[in-house]
Amino acid sequence: MSSPARTGVLIYAKHLDKVSSFYEQVLGARVLHADSEHKVLQSPDVQLIIHAIPPQFADQITIAVPPVPREEQAIKPFFTVESLATAERIAEEFGGKVWGPLWPGPGLRVRNVCDPEGNIVHLRERTV
Repeated sequence: MSSPARTGVLIYAKHLDKVSSFYEQVLGARVLHADSEHKVLQSPDVQLIIHAIPPQFADQITIAVPPVPREEQAIKPFFTVESLATAERIAEEFGGKVWGPLWPGPGLRVRNVCDPEGNIVHLRERTV
């Protein structure tokens, strides 16, 4: 990593490795840095920092399997993928869940998925 990223998303995770693996696979991201509390991921479009929730707080959080989408979250990042069908399959294979309908948009199709801890993200596939 030559210099810090100018833009990205930080995601807190109870299960650092599981959440990191989800985003690595769904977005085709690579790990730039890893330690016991963080994983810094880089995809072609975005940098993600997966940050472990400190144990004193993580112990109080219950994560359902399959994950329950956190509908009350105030922010929903979106990511462009080559193929929605492939990303949806990988999302479920790595502990996530496809959630909601497929929506057409101008030049794209979109679908929500949630990661293994229920964080909802919007996946986009270009159609033009």
